[in-house]
Amino acid sequence: MDVPYNPRKGPALRRVVITGIGLVSSLGIGRESNWKALVEGKGGISLISRFDTSGYSSKIAGEIKDFDPLAFIGRKDARKMDAFIQYAVVAAQLAVDDSGIKPSALEGDRTGVYVGSGIGGIGTIENTNKTLLKKGPGRISPFFLISCIINEAAGQISIRTKSGGPNSAPATACSTGTHAIGDSFRIISRGDADIMIAGGAEAPITPLGVAGFCAMRALSVRNDAPEKASRPFDRDRDGFVVSEGAGILLLEEMGTALKRGANIYAEVVGYGMSGDAYHVSAPRTDGDGAYRSMKRALRDAGIDSGEIDYINAHGTSTPWNDKTETVAIKRVFGKNAAGLAISATKSMTGHMMGAAGGMETAVTAMSLKHQRIPPTINYENPDPECDLDYVPNKARTADVNYALTNSFGFGGTNGTLVLKRFEE
Repeated sequence: MDVPYNPRKGPALRRVVITGIGLVSSLGIGRESNWKALVEGKGGISLISRFDTSGYSSKIAGEIKDFDPLAFIGRKDARKMDAFIQYAVVAAQLAVDDSGIKPSALEGDRTGVYVGSGIGGIGTIENTNKTLLKKGPGRISPFFLISCIINEAAGQISIRTKSGGPNSAPATACSTGTHAIGDSFRIISRGDADIMIAGGAEAPITPLGVAGFCAMRALSVRNDAPEKASRPFDRDRDGFVVSEGAGILLLEEMGTALKRGANIYAEVVGYGMSGDAYHVSAPRTDGDGAYRSMKRALRDAGIDSGEIDYINAHGTSTPWNDKTETVAIKRVFGKNAAGLAISATKSMTGHMMGAAGGMETAVTAMSLKHQRIPPTINYENPDPECDLDYVPNKARTADVNYALTNSFGFGGTNGTLVLKRFEE
């Protein structure tokens, strides 16, 4: 297709909007229950109920309550899916339903699916290994591999929606959901699809998964007060809280969305990526990777840093992340950093790993739509090294036109999105 030349971006790019949100988290099932909990400052962290945590240093997590996959997936099919795939399929259906789009409009090669996971089907792998050791290889299910490999979330969604366009599954740790949405934004922008179902899913609350994070000493051990354990930017933070779920968005080319009269949450206008090139799990102490990711997203959006009104921070509640993210924000925004509203919604959801970026992009979009900023809860004791406005403990009504959301993953993989309040 011939398109006019744009001096800033080369060939003129198509505008991309968010029209559907599907969320499955410890705060609830669906967009409305999650948003209500977020603006009310309610957390979803509790003691782990799935397995005996005797001997575990951390006994808390963001478990999903009252999740019934059979309300969306047939029993026979659900048995062939690890929990992370079930979460993804359900969140995708919720996003499609929320968008109001006709299912027939998704069919064909103009709709794609880009849904990943940081870890994939670790629970299925654990359980199948037990079967192998106890009963031998002859008792392994022929559906074992397809029930746990990361790309099967995108595959299942594609099959169910009959979406034959671009299909992929990033596995970039805690940046997965953000990378999926950012890559989908570019796919639509350049004309390779009109609609993308994008985001991430994770189900890491298993004996092995939690034990692994405990061994890294990455998790909070505030077991006597689970609801207080995730406390980003607070002086007394002691680690993140592992959580599960899915955050899936439906992205559309703006003209397609307007033509059908879609409800538009926000416009995606910028995307940046970077690599720390530093350490397998720790962020750079100077925040350089995060800095470059944010700068690239702002450059892609074609806006000055002073135009950002709100940042949904990666904000994991670990001593190093929160400090280095603060350093990076100060470097990007300079004198404007002190006036920015910044919140870490992981204080309520916990860290959803590969699903975090999908969840937090959705939260950012809803903040733009409703002009409300969710708080950072459990912010009680300011850290002198984290001295910005983290919207402590109470949601805030604000004039938000541009917002930025960050995701930073193990291995030093970073992603940033810039969203804009929608205007035709």
